Amino acid sequence: MNEALPDLVARFRVRHGLFRKELVEATLYELDGYGCVMKTDKVFNPGDTVVLELIMDMPFDKIRAEGLSGLVTERRKHCSNFFYSIDFVELNANGSSSSAEKLRRIREVLSKKQSLKSRRSSGSSPGFRQMA
Repeated sequence: MNEALPDLVARFRVRHGLFRKELVEATLYELDGYGCVMKTDKVFNPGDTVVLELIMDMPFDKIRAEGLSGLVTERRKHCSNFFYSIDFVELNANGSSSSAEKLRRIREVLSKKQSLKSRRSSGSSPGFRQMA
């Protein structure tokens, strides 16, 4: 859990009083078909439910998985922020819902980005130096 996932944020609303809500963006550090790890300064307790909107900002499009209901299962403090482990609770086991399909698409694009990044950072720079 060293780096935030590239071009991916989670949005959720936090209620302040009776009529006021705040829209919060948080960085994600892990994502799979069952849940995610999110870092934010907002306080949740294990057992709380949060409704997330995952947004992957691409050059020509934004991939959005909206209305993902998640259960906070773990909280770890890091400086003035918290890392939360969140399990998605309403995704179908067969993955046929539109939210599950969009989440699958986000995960595919994310894995491609991470593999490209690891290829670029692992030893390709010496080859360029030799060519120059």
